[in-house]
Amino acid sequence: MTNYFLLILGMGFVTYLPRLIPFIALNDSKINKNVKEFLSYIPYTSLSILIIRGIMTAGNGMKIATIAGIGIAGVLSYIKGNLVLSVLVGILLSFVIINTSIII
Repeated sequence: MTNYFLLILGMGFVTYLPRLIPFIALNDSKINKNVKEFLSYIPYTSLSILIIRGIMTAGNGMKIATIAGIGIAGVLSYIKGNLVLSVLVGILLSFVIINTSIII
């Protein structure tokens, strides 16, 4: 039991440490405008990579459902700006397409 506790504690420390060091080191320093703008694009780039990878690695019967779900989620998030609604509708549409025999 203590072996697992020490393992979990060690993994938490190793995960937390790389986040803590830059936070402490860069706390009072000014960041260049260009670097700050570059860093602001990282979340969008990461999300795009995950979405494209999800489409490319989807199974043969799942590609249409995947593209439709992502498409409706993108449109809804653009129109409404509600993340939860967009994700739920995308999942629901993908579920409906997968579980019906309609072939588009």
